[in-house]
Amino acid sequence: MRFRYGGVRSAIASLRLSGTASRVRRDRLTYLTPQKLLRIEQAMRRVKDGQVAGDFLEFGVALGGASIVIATEARAQHRAFAGFDVFAMIPPPSSVKDDAKSKERYAVIAAGKSKGIGGDAYYGYRPDLYADVVASFQRHGNPVDGDRVALWKGLFEETWPKRKAGAIAFAHIDCDWYDPVKFCLESAAAQLQPGGIMMLDDYHDYGGCRVATEEFRAARPDFIFEDGPNPALVRV
Repeated sequence: MRFRYGGVRSAIASLRLSGTASRVRRDRLTYLTPQKLLRIEQAMRRVKDGQVAGDFLEFGVALGGASIVIATEARAQHRAFAGFDVFAMIPPPSSVKDDAKSKERYAVIAAGKSKGIGGDAYYGYRPDLYADVVASFQRHGNPVDGDRVALWKGLFEETWPKRKAGAIAFAHIDCDWYDPVKFCLESAAAQLQPGGIMMLDDYHDYGGCRVATEEFRAARPDFIFEDGPNPALVRV
């Protein structure tokens, strides 16, 4: 199943986005479509309405646009936000379960030929991406203080154990390949509260993400799969 973006649907979604989401798109801080951002915002409101306890997370921060949207809503709901990323060149897809498309995409990135948003430099080529993201958070009203807003730099499997374990209400997983998606699903699920939501950005884009998600679904009948541009896994 493939989703087409743009046109009337994109325009309608843009009109319904929060001010923060509209601003990060204007500032070229996110690759996410209006539809995907809208679904993230709806999911965060859903856990609020369901009185689900816990923090908000993102795995795969990139330029920080979606993270800023999530952190802004976390603050409004009196929650903490944590973002995880290498803040450098994305590691390669290394599993046999990653598809040819994933490996072809990485080859373009590794060759220095990937293009950024609106003519900007691709984020993975920036000399100090972490500092750029911190500055963007500050500019959009979410100073990185290590407490209410924390950014963890490094491989997920190295930084995740350093986070103080606690309840999770919402997690956005945007890390492309099989191994990181599998790690993030299993790690976040261990702390996700009933009614909590995990969203998959790359399910319809990269085979490794899709395989990792389907394996997780098969092993965890306590999660409901809700399809869409960025599918959701809801813990029952």
